[in-house]
Amino acid sequence: MPPVHVLGPDELRAAHRLFAATIQQDPVPDDDWERAGRSYSPGRTLGVADDGALIGTATSFPTRTAVPGGAALDTAAVTRVGVRPDRTRRGVLSAMMRTLLDDAVDRGEPLASLRASEARIYGRFGYGVASRGRHVCVSGRGAGWRREPAGAVRLVLGADIEPTLTALHDVLALRRPGGITRRPAWWWAQVGRFVAKEQHLVAAVHTGPDGDDGFALASPLPEGSFSHRALKVNDLHADGPDSTAALWAFLTGIDLVDRVDGWLRPVDEPLELLLADPRDCTVTGAEDETWLRLVDVPAALAARAWGDGAPVLVGVHDRLLPANDGVYRIGGGTAERVGADPELECDVDALAMAYLGDRAPSLLAATGWWRVHDAGAPARADALFAADRLPWCGTYF
Repeated sequence: MPPVHVLGPDELRAAHRLFAATIQQDPVPDDDWERAGRSYSPGRTLGVADDGALIGTATSFPTRTAVPGGAALDTAAVTRVGVRPDRTRRGVLSAMMRTLLDDAVDRGEPLASLRASEARIYGRFGYGVASRGRHVCVSGRGAGWRREPAGAVRLVLGADIEPTLTALHDVLALRRPGGITRRPAWWWAQVGRFVAKEQHLVAAVHTGPDGDDGFALASPLPEGSFSHRALKVNDLHADGPDSTAALWAFLTGIDLVDRVDGWLRPVDEPLELLLADPRDCTVTGAEDETWLRLVDVPAALAARAWGDGAPVLVGVHDRLLPANDGVYRIGGGTAERVGADPELECDVDALAMAYLGDRAPSLLAATGWWRVHDAGAPARADALFAADRLPWCGTYF
């Protein structure tokens, strides 16, 4: 197989064109390429070429991920991964993914993260589902809300949308495990280009007792009629039930809006409890969200907060990054590698499934993801791995 190499600036457009084709999309038009090209982080895009043409590409960009306890860890956000259809299953993807992991190690990034187009691909590279979301539909003509939403909601217009929401997002997102920081390229793709074309967006900010504490961004869905419209929530971050209820109430209360759809909303977003009639919220689906990879297991374990409880010894196996192999004693607010026999044992992808607090170790053990050598260890691990909020990111990339 041809070697993996770091692409230069003059190769990025070909990489972007290849990736678009692998997900059945058209290439970026000439007028938009300058802006799209800036979304690539220098020196972080890989390619594999054969006979002078790219047959595979993958890239990453730097971000930070919030972990239980409030720390934010440097993270390689892996994206735009694609292999030409006539060159799949020949090791191209594996070579690129391993190179991306080695690059994250060299950069000192303890975590890597991605969004998976196919769920069966990335576990073999050490990624596990670390947060999930649900798709919801909230009626705009239902029974309303159990109580009058607190605080005030204001509309944000035009050129003010992007800077206003940008200033709020990173503060709110990093308060929940799984939240990540956003770069300017994300905001341009999701907001700026629509504002520039004067396309309709509904942007709202909630103000509570301590200032701005939530925002929502929505756009119209194509279905419906002149007097019966639907909105799609593109982005909504709220710091608690009051701001959550107020923002959803604002969107569902807009004239002519019959319903508001939300995609990959937090599993613990309490809409049914906030609505006067819980059936005004329909769950239409659920999906995995964050696929997380612990690149530096000792650093990642040392960075997060741990619950109260007796210590547990967890053995970790990492086929691609064997420096992570070992037994880790977790407890007393710390995690450190020790020379001892494990009470629980798992591969690094299964460790990621518990790391942010999404899945309890006892459930992972019961379903075969973790192996048990001490019958009392799963319950102890549950107490240690527990987080005060379920993880959720809210940023698709």
